[in-house]
Amino acid sequence: MMKRNPISIAINIALAGGVLAFAPAIFAADSAKESNINKPETQNVPVEQEVKIRADEKITVTGSRLRRDSFSVATPLATMDNEAIEDTGLGSLAEILIDELPQVSVGSSNSNSQSNITATGLSTIDLRNLGTSRTLTLIDGRRVVSNSHSSNAVSLSTIPTGMVKKVEIITGGASAAYGSDAIAGVVNIITQQDKEGFSFKARGGESVEGGAKEFTLDLNYGSEFADGRGYVYMSSTYDKQYGLTYNDRKRAQQQESHSYDDERMCNQMLTEAQPKDGECMRDITQADWRSLNDAIPGGVFHEGKSSIGGFWYEGQTLRDDWVEEKYGRDTDQFVMLKIPDEAINTAIKIDFELTDDITFYGQFQHSLNKSFNTKAPESEDESDKVITYDPVTGQFGEVIMGKISSSNPYVPAEIAAGGGSSIKWDRSFDEVGNIYTDNERNTIRSWAGLQGTMFDGDWDWDVSVGYGKFTQEQLRGNEINTINAAYALDAEYAEDGVTIQCADEAARAAGCVPMNVFGEGSITPEAANYIRANPTIDTEVEQLTFVGYMAGDLFELPAGSVASAFGFEFRRDSQKVTTGGGAVEGGITFNYVPQYSGEMDVAELFGEAAFPLLKDVVGAKSLTAEVSARVADYSAKGVDLVTSYRTGLVWEIVDGYAVRANWAKAQRAPSIDNLLSPPAGDYDRFDDICYDVTATSTGAGHDNCRKEPTIAKAIAEDGQFDEPDNGYSPGVGNEELFEETANTVTFGITMAPSFVEGLRIAVDYYDIKIEDALSTYSNDNIMEYCYNSDLAWDERGGTNTFCNDLKRDEDGTLIEVMQRDYNVDEISTSGIDLAIEYVYDFDKLGSLKLKTDWTHVIDWTKTVQSPSGSVTENYEGYYDNDIYDTQGSASVTWSIDDWRVRWSTKYKGPITVSQSAEESWNDDMAANDERCAEGSDECIANPESLAFNDIGSYITHSLSVSYSLALPKDGDLRVFGGVNNIFDNQGDYSPDEKGHYYSGYGSSVGRFVFLGAEFKF
Repeated sequence: MMKRNPISIAINIALAGGVLAFAPAIFAADSAKESNINKPETQNVPVEQEVKIRADEKITVTGSRLRRDSFSVATPLATMDNEAIEDTGLGSLAEILIDELPQVSVGSSNSNSQSNITATGLSTIDLRNLGTSRTLTLIDGRRVVSNSHSSNAVSLSTIPTGMVKKVEIITGGASAAYGSDAIAGVVNIITQQDKEGFSFKARGGESVEGGAKEFTLDLNYGSEFADGRGYVYMSSTYDKQYGLTYNDRKRAQQQESHSYDDERMCNQMLTEAQPKDGECMRDITQADWRSLNDAIPGGVFHEGKSSIGGFWYEGQTLRDDWVEEKYGRDTDQFVMLKIPDEAINTAIKIDFELTDDITFYGQFQHSLNKSFNTKAPESEDESDKVITYDPVTGQFGEVIMGKISSSNPYVPAEIAAGGGSSIKWDRSFDEVGNIYTDNERNTIRSWAGLQGTMFDGDWDWDVSVGYGKFTQEQLRGNEINTINAAYALDAEYAEDGVTIQCADEAARAAGCVPMNVFGEGSITPEAANYIRANPTIDTEVEQLTFVGYMAGDLFELPAGSVASAFGFEFRRDSQKVTTGGGAVEGGITFNYVPQYSGEMDVAELFGEAAFPLLKDVVGAKSLTAEVSARVADYSAKGVDLVTSYRTGLVWEIVDGYAVRANWAKAQRAPSIDNLLSPPAGDYDRFDDICYDVTATSTGAGHDNCRKEPTIAKAIAEDGQFDEPDNGYSPGVGNEELFEETANTVTFGITMAPSFVEGLRIAVDYYDIKIEDALSTYSNDNIMEYCYNSDLAWDERGGTNTFCNDLKRDEDGTLIEVMQRDYNVDEISTSGIDLAIEYVYDFDKLGSLKLKTDWTHVIDWTKTVQSPSGSVTENYEGYYDNDIYDTQGSASVTWSIDDWRVRWSTKYKGPITVSQSAEESWNDDMAANDERCAEGSDECIANPESLAFNDIGSYITHSLSVSYSLALPKDGDLRVFGGVNNIFDNQGDYSPDEKGHYYSGYGSSVGRFVFLGAEFKF
C-alpha cells in the first residue's frame, strides 16, 4: 500500500487543540470514530517502520496545518460526509448544506437569482449572514478560482458530487490560517482520497405538485497502480434541474397589491372596483385582489392618472375605457420560480510516490454549466430613460424613445384627436420576443505539487502551484435598442403619399424600419429585427498560486512536543469584463455593464504553533495554547500590510470534558471589483426625496431641494415638482478602499460523558465584530445626506460628496444615484451553537445515530457612519435580512445489515418579514393614537394589525431509505429513495417574493420525491 499523502492528511481530517479553540461546536460521526483511535503499538518494531507509524498517526484538520496525534482529536467541526449528503436526495451541494447546517445560509441559487443578470445559475453559500465575500470556499484546503467577477464566491455546482468525500465548515475568523476572505469562516470541500473501484449512480426526483424535476448521473473510478505507489481517482457528474414556472403553482398565479392604509387603518388591496385607492381586505375576498400592469401587447395611449382612463387595444380592437387593474397584464406570469440549470463536471486526481520520502500529487477539474432564464417581453413608455456611454469621452448620457407625433401615419384618428401634438404611450414589445438570459460558464481548476518528509520523518514539507480560470459568456436576448426604436417611432409618409418611412434621412440610410405600435401584433418582423438588441457580457477570472510550507515539532516541553507550521503563499488574481451587442455604448433596455480589467498580487507569510502547557495533572488532563499569524502584502495602493492573528487555549479537564477559548483578528482586503469597477448599471426602488416639492412644502429636505435650479424652474412653471425618478442606481468601485478588520471571540465546552457511551455534546458562544466593513450607502441615505443632513447642500461638483453622486436632467428628474463602496460600517454578531450527537449499537438490531445542530443569534447589528454621527440598527429577527433568532436541524439514522433509514427535521423560528414595513406601521399606529387622544373624527377605534409581516415557525420532515444488495463478481447494487418535506409545508404566503413563496422555505418546491440506484464493482 502507498503511504498516506501528508498534504491530503493535513487538509482533510482533524486538529485537536487549535480547532477546539477555533471552530464552532459541531461534529460528525466519522470524527467520533477518529477520536477513539488507539495509539499504535511501536515496541519491537524497526526504526524506519516506527517513523512511518508516527507520521501516519499525525492528522490535522481544516483550520490549521499542524500535525497532532489522532487519538487526541475531538474535531468540533460542522461536518457532512458523503453518506449524509447522499441521504438528503438533493442534487445541489449548496442546498444540502443550507438544509442541514443552521450556520449556513443561501448566497445565490436558482431560486433567488431570477432578476440578477450575472448570478443566474450560481450556487453559493454564506456563513453567519456576513456575506459570500466573507466566506472562503476551499477544495482540499486550497483557494480556488472564483465563479464571479464581483466577489470571491465559489459556486458549489462546479464540483462533481462523486468527488466529494465530506465537507468541513468552520464559522468565525479563519484568516490567520487561510488569509483574506475567511472573516465569516471556511467551507472546505474534501475530495475522495482512498476510494477504489468503479461506481455508477443515477438519481431522479420531482415535486409531487409538479415541476422542479431533477436528474443526476455520477460516474466514478478509483484505483491504485504501480504496485501501490500511485493512486488515481476520476469523477464525472451530469446534473440537470428543469426548473419551476408560474404555471406550475396556483399560489404564483394569485394577484395581489398589498399596502397598509394609514387613513382607514386597514390592510388594503387594489381591486377592479377600486383600482386607485384599493379596498380594505376585510371587505373583499381573495378573488378580488388585483395587481396588473399597463405593459400590454396592444398598447395603452393617453393613459389617465392613477392608470384609469385612456385608449387601449384589446387585440386589434381600439377601446377608450382603460382601467389597469381590470384590463392590464399580470407580468408575474413570466417569472421563473426556479431557473433551469444544466452542468457537466469532471475531475481527476493523482498521487504518486516518487521515492520513500517524496510524493507527487495533482488534480484537474473542469465544469461546464448552462442556465437559461426567461422573462417578460420588454415594456417601455415614452419617458423611460436609458443610459448611454461615449467610449471616447467617457461621458454618460441618456436617451428616451419619446412621445409619438400625432401626425405619425400610424396614429388612429381617435387617438390623435384625444390629445395634443404628441401621443403618450405604454406598450409591451411582444413581437420582439420574451427577454431571456443565456449563461454558459466554464471553470478550470488545477494544481500540482510535491510533498514529503525530512529529518527522519519528523517534518512534512509541501510545495505546489495552482492555476484556475473561469469564463462566463452571457447573452441577454430580445432587449430593445431605444435609439433605433426612437427613429422607428418617428415615421412619416414618403413623397408618394402612400409609403411610410422613418423621418430621419440618416436613419433610413442605416436601415431604419418604421414601427407601428397601435394594436397587438402591429410591429412587423422587419421592425422587430431593427429595434431588437442582444447584448453580451463575457467575464474572465484567473488565479495563479504558489504555496509552500513545513510542519513538524519544534522542541519538547514537559507536557509534550511543540507542533508548528511555517509557510508562504503568492497569489495573482486577474479579471476582465468584455461587453458586446450594443452594451458598450448603451442605449439599450439593459443594465449598463462597463468593460474593464484589473489584477492584484499578494505575497503572504504564515506560521502557527501549539504549546502543550500541562498534561495528566490534577485538574488538567491537558492544557494547550495555540498561536498563529499571517502577514500579507497586497499590490492595491490603498491596502496596508494585512495582518491576521489567532490565539487560543484548550483545557481538557478530565477525560471527555474540555473547555476552549479563542481570540482571532482577521482581515479582508477589498476585491478587484471593489477597487476598480467603473459604474455598472442597476435599477433599484427608491423615491426622489424632492418629489412633490412646492414653494411652501415642509417635507424633509425640501428647503434644499428648492435650491436645485431645475426643481426651482419646475415649481415656478407648474407650482410643483413631480418628475418621477427612473430608479437608475449604478455601483462603482473605489480605489481608496482599505482592509476590513474582524475581531472574533469564541468560548465553548465539549462533553463526552463516560456513563453514556457514544454521547457527545458541544456548546459554543461566538462574538464577531467587523470594523471598517465595506459597504455602500443606501439610495435613501445618499439623498438624505445631500438634502437633509448636517452637511451643507451643494450643487453637483461641489463639496458635498453625496450631492455629487446624484444626477438630474434638464427637467430635474433624478436619473442617477451613484452607489460607491466605502469602509463605513461596523458589523457585529453574536450567538450560541449547540450540537448533540449520540451513537448506539443495538447489536443484532443494528445501530442508531442521532445528530442535532442548533444556532441561536443573540444579536446582529450594523453601525453606519453618517454626517450626523453613527447610527446602529438591529437586523436580527427580520426575514429581509435573512437573520433568524433560532434555527436547527436534527436527524435519526438507523442502520441494520444492508438497510439505512434516515429521518431528518429542519426548524426555523418565527420571524418578522420587513423591518421598514414594521416601522412604518408603528408610525401609523402612533399617529392614529394621537388623533384618538385629541378626539379627532379621523380616529380609528380598532386599527388592524399589519398583515403578511410575521412568519410563524417553520418545520419540515424528510425520510430517506437505502438498501444494498451484493451482486456476483464483487459487485454491489444500492437502491435508495425518499420524500423531502413529507407534510408539504410551503411556508406562509408572501405578497412580495417570487411566486408568493418565501425563498428560505423550500422555494415553492413543496413535497419532493426522489429515487436512485448506484452500481459498484
